[in-house]
Amino acid sequence: MCVVTHSQGGAQEDPITMELEPSPPGLEAEYRTIFTAGSLVFLQELVSAFDEEVDKILRLRISRKTHLDLSGDLPGFCEVTAPVRSDPSWRVRPVPQRLQRRHVDVGDLAPCDTQRFIQALSSPAQGLQVDFDDGNCPTYHNQIKGIYNVYRAVHNQFPNAPKISQAPVLMLRPRAWNMVEHNMMVKGKEVPGPLCDFGFLMFHCGKLLFDSESGPFFYLSKVESYMEARLWNNIFLWTEQKLGLPVGSIKATVLIENVLSAFEMEEILYELKDHSAGLNCGIWDYSASFVNKFGHRGAFLLPDRSKYVNMEKLFLRSYMDLLVQTCHRRGALATGGMAALLLPQDRDSAPYRAALANVTRLKLLEIKAGVDGFMVYDLGLIEPMQKLFQLHSQGDNQMHQLRDDLTVTPDDLLCMPAGGVTLYGLKYNIAVGILFIDAWLKGKGHFFYRGQVEDSATAEISRSQVWQWIRHQTQLEDDSRVVTRGLVTELTQEVMGELKVVTRCHTVREEQRLLTAAAMFLEVVQKRDFPEFLTTYLNLDHTFLSSQAKRHEGGAAGGVPRPKL
Repeated sequence: MCVVTHSQGGAQEDPITMELEPSPPGLEAEYRTIFTAGSLVFLQELVSAFDEEVDKILRLRISRKTHLDLSGDLPGFCEVTAPVRSDPSWRVRPVPQRLQRRHVDVGDLAPCDTQRFIQALSSPAQGLQVDFDDGNCPTYHNQIKGIYNVYRAVHNQFPNAPKISQAPVLMLRPRAWNMVEHNMMVKGKEVPGPLCDFGFLMFHCGKLLFDSESGPFFYLSKVESYMEARLWNNIFLWTEQKLGLPVGSIKATVLIENVLSAFEMEEILYELKDHSAGLNCGIWDYSASFVNKFGHRGAFLLPDRSKYVNMEKLFLRSYMDLLVQTCHRRGALATGGMAALLLPQDRDSAPYRAALANVTRLKLLEIKAGVDGFMVYDLGLIEPMQKLFQLHSQGDNQMHQLRDDLTVTPDDLLCMPAGGVTLYGLKYNIAVGILFIDAWLKGKGHFFYRGQVEDSATAEISRSQVWQWIRHQTQLEDDSRVVTRGLVTELTQEVMGELKVVTRCHTVREEQRLLTAAAMFLEVVQKRDFPEFLTTYLNLDHTFLSSQAKRHEGGAAGGVPRPKL
């Protein structure tokens, strides 16, 4: 355990103490590069300045959810902030030139994966979502390696990658507020995950990115209210002052991933108007938030996502339309979600043409809705999607499309699609949930299943739906069986054969890990109270933490978890 002490002033003041776990095996050089005396002091000061505010916004989330549960109320557009929405005069500050054209970004890019990170840096994409959140498993190893790889990219230390001023812009995505960094404490408290990621990235890379006109640019995950946007804005102002950067140097795209934040999009832009790079809409985290906030209400029973939930449904189409209208009215960029489909290797094959046609159809809907860009996972989709933008839009972006003809009501945003539950959809959700937990136990943040990439967003909607279907004892369309704990347990046993093949279980140890993942999945979908985030649940779970401790101690990756003590 490394202990760092730093006095903020005179002898009368109590010192700030940081406790830091030693380096994971094999990362000693990366550890020394990132955890310098200067960076640790900076992070101490950052956490000390905002730790109480972080606790407040997390308590506000709980308070707001409790009010909705007790009152039975539904969200709406806030009366208190009506003057912000009704004032036509304000705009966000224009973004730098390198952000004006955001047609295609690469998503779910976990920077700890050095090979894929370098490939993406050399790609023709406009930007890279450098993901410490949904597509990343936040082990100590992965966080250090990821921050170090960003450091190397910004300092032009990758010999086979372009200089940072010529590479796709880095859209750095720190962890969300629900995550903590277990390996670091300030004043006797674990450090909020997003402050850890943001702090080290800004200290080591912020000034260089600004000087090269390539940042610093961020994605902000799982923001639920304009108060949280205000907190981020204050963090940006504090950081700019500390690092000697002009106000507005930091730019951030807020991911509207929660039904509550959909009613506060203008307010979120207003709070970040000097620092905004726009808003982003996705499908699965947003859909899962309906279960999170209203899942116990029968009126909000979400049907099978594999059959009945897509961006053409009213509640999702209204959300995207409102986001585009709001952003363009205020001079901000509006971006869409990620195409998760993986292209087959053979470009002349029928499966390749079918996959490309499917992505093209869905992304063309977003372009016609007015989005200024979206993400892909497969690097092979970058150029076809860029050509799609060129064919169906003019200029660097579509901010001229104001969508003044559009009116979106609260009822539109809260309208659940019709549909039921299929056996296929239930088994698919079970499989995705188990495979995600298995991936985390291996230290991976995403995985491939049935031709597409799956990450925490799809795992969230999968386990959310299974929990909700059990809670409401929903009938299957196929044979009228009721979704119960017993049925889900039975189907879990059925899918395990396929999952052993998918995960390439060749040893007893690997099979045991998969069985552990299945047991953890069944545990989480049977809880009386809905766990707010699967990632939080796992990140606080002894099984996951002990598996990482074993890896930290130099044990076999993905081994059978054992106690830390």
